[in-house]
Amino acid sequence: MAKEYSRTQRIGDQMQRELAELIRREVKDPRVGLVTITAVDVSRDLGHAKVFITVMGEETPDAVQQSLKALNSAASFLRLHLGRSMQLRSVPQLHFHFDESVSRGVHLSALIERAVAEDRQHKEADEPDTKE
Repeated sequence: MAKEYSRTQRIGDQMQRELAELIRREVKDPRVGLVTITAVDVSRDLGHAKVFITVMGEETPDAVQQSLKALNSAASFLRLHLGRSMQLRSVPQLHFHFDESVSRGVHLSALIERAVAEDRQHKEADEPDTKE
């Protein structure tokens, strides 16, 4: 029987909390804007970790690429600090990726709201005036 909450998931969750704090406190690169870590996917052998981020505020492709470039260049620095704070035998290599799920969710929500508004307009136009 498999465990409900595996070790890699626990390590990923702890890495997410620690990285959020480290990026906020330690990374001084001006290219890194308001970055939110949405998930950390750790490989089974704990050799690699995919860190998924979103960039708040300016979500232009250029701003996202600049933040990703800065974070990937600071990956070894962040890995060193993670090793000190997490007390793991081996700290996974960090690979930063942009998480498109948030922007995709906002886009789908806007489409749904627009469809509901159009449906209301059609329903109001089809109803005869009962006030007369």
